[in-house]
Amino acid sequence: MRDLRVVGLEPDGQYVICADPKTGDKFRLPADDKLRAASRGDIARLGQIEIEMDSLLRPKEIQARIRAGATVEQVASDSGMALSRVEVFAHPVLLERSQAATMAQSGHPLRHDGPAVQTLAEVVALAFRARGHHLDEATWDAWRDEDNKWVAQLKWQAGRTTNKAHWQFLPDGHGGTITALDDAAAELVDPDFGRQLRGLAPVRALEVAPQEESQQTFDEYYGTTADSELDEAADDEPAEVVVNEPKHDALPAPKKDKRGKPAMPSWEDVLLGVRSSGHS
Repeated sequence: MRDLRVVGLEPDGQYVICADPKTGDKFRLPADDKLRAASRGDIARLGQIEIEMDSLLRPKEIQARIRAGATVEQVASDSGMALSRVEVFAHPVLLERSQAATMAQSGHPLRHDGPAVQTLAEVVALAFRARGHHLDEATWDAWRDEDNKWVAQLKWQAGRTTNKAHWQFLPDGHGGTITALDDAAAELVDPDFGRQLRGLAPVRALEVAPQEESQQTFDEYYGTTADSELDEAADDEPAEVVVNEPKHDALPAPKKDKRGKPAMPSWEDVLLGVRSSGHS
């Protein structure tokens, strides 16, 4: 280890100029908190600065974590860095993610018979309208997974429940393809999910049809006679005379000729009123 001696400060005061007494080579050190703590012999402060320096992320590391889906707040909290410092490096990556989310909405969902004609945004809009959700209140996002492939996310609120759907997005010259990664995403791109549900119409109370007036009978139209009136009328009318008619014996069966036909009476019998049987 070679010894150096302090020569001075740069005009802006950001660096300390040092030189090698043997060779005359000059070096510069950043005049930061660590150098100040070391010059004062503040061991406690120097150790704290060492911990803070070790937790700081490089710009590429910050962008890699943001590209993988982390938020600026998460990176700043995990690394102990200032939020403003993380935002500087995260801004271009956030723009990249926003553009990927927009492109994913123009992708075509993959189904068993191939890519759908409608885009992801159109299919989701139909599904949301059928279920009474508001797509304007939902948010889109995208990030790269461990395989460096884009994952699109749709997040929406339904009552007190926060719902999320995820698709894998593979861009191409025709808008790209969309593959569902969870049940929520599969339901949204299902053709049957976007259809209107067949609602049950309220059952109306059946109105009792007025009964048709039955046709009036003869007695109802002209009036009926009570049994008491019939009895009084029967007392006033003379008693019916019953005439006993003489009972006649059953007539004998008419005679028949040889051919089995009834025999014709003779002319004499007709004039004298005598029946063919011989009785008058």
